[in-house]
Amino acid sequence: MKTLLLDNIDQPSDLKRLNHQQVVQLCAEIRRFLLENISKTGGHLASNLGTVELTVALHRVLETPRDKIVFDVGHQCYTHKILTGRKAQFDKLRQLDGISGFPNPNESAHDAFIAGHGNTALSLAIGMAWAKKLRGEPGLVVAVIGDGAFTGGMVYEGMNNIDHLDNLLVILNDNKMSISKNVGALARYLTHLRTTTAYYDAKENVRSFLDSVPIVGTPLKKTITNTKTLLRRAMYHSTMFEDMGFEYIGPVDGHNEEELERTLRTITNRHGPHFLHVVTKKGKGYQPAESNPGNYHGVSAFDPDGMPDPELAPKESFSTTFGKALEQEAAANSSICAITAAMKYGTGLQYFAHSHPERFFDVGMAEQHAVTFAAGLASQGMLPVVCIYSTFLQRSYDQIIHDVNLLKEDVVFAIDRAGFVPADGETHQGIYDPAFLSQVGMPIYAPSNYEELTYWMHQLLQSTSHGPRAIRYPRGGEDPALAAYRCSGKEYDLLKWKEDASIVLVGYADEISELLIASEKLNEKNKKNDVMKLVKIYPFTDDFVGSLLKYKVVLFAEECVATGGIGEHLEYTLQQKGWNGRFVHCAVREVCLPHASVAQIRQFTGLDADHLVQAVESALMKGETRL
Repeated sequence: MKTLLLDNIDQPSDLKRLNHQQVVQLCAEIRRFLLENISKTGGHLASNLGTVELTVALHRVLETPRDKIVFDVGHQCYTHKILTGRKAQFDKLRQLDGISGFPNPNESAHDAFIAGHGNTALSLAIGMAWAKKLRGEPGLVVAVIGDGAFTGGMVYEGMNNIDHLDNLLVILNDNKMSISKNVGALARYLTHLRTTTAYYDAKENVRSFLDSVPIVGTPLKKTITNTKTLLRRAMYHSTMFEDMGFEYIGPVDGHNEEELERTLRTITNRHGPHFLHVVTKKGKGYQPAESNPGNYHGVSAFDPDGMPDPELAPKESFSTTFGKALEQEAAANSSICAITAAMKYGTGLQYFAHSHPERFFDVGMAEQHAVTFAAGLASQGMLPVVCIYSTFLQRSYDQIIHDVNLLKEDVVFAIDRAGFVPADGETHQGIYDPAFLSQVGMPIYAPSNYEELTYWMHQLLQSTSHGPRAIRYPRGGEDPALAAYRCSGKEYDLLKWKEDASIVLVGYADEISELLIASEKLNEKNKKNDVMKLVKIYPFTDDFVGSLLKYKVVLFAEECVATGGIGEHLEYTLQQKGWNGRFVHCAVREVCLPHASVAQIRQFTGLDADHLVQAVESALMKGETRL
């Protein structure tokens, strides 16, 4: 069996012993390793295949953890993890007790910061660079940012505050932009010149000489600088980065490790801040991912021989059900618009985009803009539907309050990945939106099957509905046990009941499946109970609240943070009605959730059936009003 170079790489220092030919071989081995392992565990494939050479070059030049590499989003950190001692743990990538799919300093000293959301790397890097300067510590801080992140405003806020940081390097991982042959050849040649010490030495010598020339020296230097600026503007059509204070270098071929390494070594010997423009190809080395990087962005376990095109054969899910329903609603109502933040396929909006392209808006990784943009549309008579994952919706909380809710604009929020999300860990959980949306009094609906989702989407898009409203639904497909209940059209349903039951189990969305199991277990112990399902989870209807007053014990379970959650609202409402029974609120109290399956997360949070049974029994035995 052939010995792999990768087998002898445990730490970044091991890279430095390799020659160029070996580095090329190592990059090929890393790609094979990524494909083999991600096809078994799932994870982010295309982005990681595209950044192999860049990551290798960074670790060949830098000394982590002294030097800091801050990844934006973190989708592209797998090679970094392989090179920093975690290769043997990839068989449990994104699984319970395994390694995370994102950087996390709790996992390794080589991980500079947690990274699950976009647009954050530059601001973080600036803070770290300033901390190094203030503490007198050596080392470079590198922010690796994808071109997609540049659609978010936080990146530009950061660039506006670099303050001549000489220990800061920003790397733009550009996997979309292309350069024509004639301009590209010249650009590559000039980039080569710019990345040699001879270029920098010559530039400084010319500046020094011109400064010493009386009368004409300074004007001549200014003329040369302006000429250079005009040339660069003609070549690159933008000098934004240099105008903001960066020394711009690039574009550089992101798959030429030797060129990347030479460029990085030059940069480390010069005062910054530097901006390195690297051009890469998503899915590099694996043809299906190169051809369709969107389909191979985040994958479940798959057959490396290929996956179906999501445009042609998407798997049925809450997202696709929503997307098809919205497409049909828009066909009958020309005022409906759909807005997404770089998640057309993830939210099922490809159907809408195909049928109603003039009313479909992908605003990029810019959730704040998406919400205020929707408010603008609504103010002029359109009916925007903002489709965003729950974990990303929290980024637009100010806009929800100020731009949508104050004037009660007609904006519908379709909140995907609501509740527990498997594998992606603490950064991607949909456990906050019921708490922060209920704080502003927004009506929130949480269907538990496809039929309910389609029905309530229709209701929320009717002219009888006014003001902001939200409908939230989980990742993946419907639970067959919940699908069996169909859709009653009611805002709450009594699913199971016993004569003279003194206990009621209440919840919403997927958590209902655990309540149904817990109900059977309690009945087996002669603890008679009813099960009630909320569809409209907030505000509560008078009928719903009134129906609970007869019970001695109310258990409310939700995949939401406990503090500020729907359960807290319900307990307060019952108390205001004079109810003095025992209220048990089962919710998320530890927000740093593991990357694990949904079943494992429920067990971790105490929201599985067995823990729910224990909570009821504890309340009955001890008379506690809260657990």
